[in-house]
Amino acid sequence: QAQLVESGGGSVQAGGSLRLVCEASGYTFSPYCVGWFRQAQGKEREGVASIDSLGIFAYADSVEGRFTISKDNAKNTLYLQMNSLEPEDTAMYYCAWSRRFCNFGGTPGAGHNFAYWGQGTQVFVSS
Repeated sequence: QAQLVESGGGSVQAGGSLRLVCEASGYTFSPYCVGWFRQAQGKEREGVASIDSLGIFAYADSVEGRFTISKDNAKNTLYLQMNSLEPEDTAMYYCAWSRRFCNFGGTPGAGHNFAYWGQGTQVFVSS
């Protein structure tokens, strides 16, 4: 059975860094789109970043230049390096896997394009 498990969340002060990890089992990431989403309390879920094996990747404007998405196909693991964190980055972060490539018009893609989801890892950034 396909499963995604996120880790690496936690509490950090503004300006700090965290590295989120998403490990997949039951299927392989490659070659399709995998991504990170987040949902803050009282807000809609938003795409943060996505990447596929064709080299297509995209970031939300709010994280561009601060976050870096990467994946290790051999380990079937997805990463999100988050630097210069801001209180506005506080949210539950989810990884997700799509059955298509990341051709979402330069955006990380909407949630309905992703078939499998992890349970999430909480990130809290204090000011």
